[in-house]
Amino acid sequence: MKIIVDAMGGDNAPLCNVKGALAAVEEYGVEVALVGRGEDILKCLGTLGLKEPPAAVEIVHASEVVDMHDNAATAFKEKKDSSLTVGLNLLKEGKGDAFVSAGSTGALLSGATLLVKRVKGIRRAAMCPVVPTAKGGALLIDCGATAECTPEYLLQFAYMGSYYAERVMGRPEPRVGLLNIGVEESKGTDLQRAAYALLKEADAAGRIHFAGNVEAKEAVLGAVDVIVSDGYSGNIFLKTMEGAGSFLAGELKKMFKKNAITKVAALLVSGGIRAFKKLMDSREVGGTALVGISKPVIKAHGSSDDYAIKNAIRQARDFAASGIIEDIQENIEHMRLRSPAQEAQG
Repeated sequence: MKIIVDAMGGDNAPLCNVKGALAAVEEYGVEVALVGRGEDILKCLGTLGLKEPPAAVEIVHASEVVDMHDNAATAFKEKKDSSLTVGLNLLKEGKGDAFVSAGSTGALLSGATLLVKRVKGIRRAAMCPVVPTAKGGALLIDCGATAECTPEYLLQFAYMGSYYAERVMGRPEPRVGLLNIGVEESKGTDLQRAAYALLKEADAAGRIHFAGNVEAKEAVLGAVDVIVSDGYSGNIFLKTMEGAGSFLAGELKKMFKKNAITKVAALLVSGGIRAFKKLMDSREVGGTALVGISKPVIKAHGSSDDYAIKNAIRQARDFAASGIIEDIQENIEHMRLRSPAQEAQG
């Protein structure tokens, strides 16, 4: 399997991207295509003690880089020889099985949607990170790709999230919850109430396992495997979790460094502290999957180091091997509110 990696995307590119790719080749046995400025990639290899790329690593030259100052919606068009655009075109042409980038989220989403295309019938692609919970993590879909949603979007998110949780996260019959301000069926805005009815119908048909509405506090405790949300609410949920995690980690650090006794206590519970840090560390997952695109795309965090890039490549490999896209294609008729005839009429 070959994973295409945007070597120039992210705060620590290209060195960490190259280093992470080499580690993935060694650990996971994948092939990698590093896309970016060839001379910069070769310089990174030299820094890492290599005179030339290993047999499983291909360098694809791209002279431009999409940066934070570029218009996210048009950058992939305006910089056609950027590592992001070239990489997405390689994926589109079947010259790799998945694409990983730590570059601009907006540019990646726009490029993936307009170059690689969505699965036919899918209204919007969704970004679905795995968020830490008391029961090992849950898939949040969507976390910001589409701020304003329709009930149909949320129905599609539920299906796609269910397939991802089952096939990539290893959750048989994943429980799907609709993020809401209460568990009662009548709670929420018109959007949540309409989506609830659609998800309940899908559950009755045996196509997903809908657990009903889920409040944010219960979602964190692991009430469901898939948290379905519009992108606006989902992004607030995600950022709140990230902030709370950082706050708690900081408070624990201050507490254990307070005096000699607390430092000894820290040594006694060091295993638990390491486990907590690992649970909260987004680098362990690798990145956020863009689900609904016709081929696998992973968005790694902009601050990714080599460990995060390595894990993002592993995630891309698992995504590509999972069969999720085929699941979506085979079940698309259950995920649309309009018939094919209505689609043809516009």
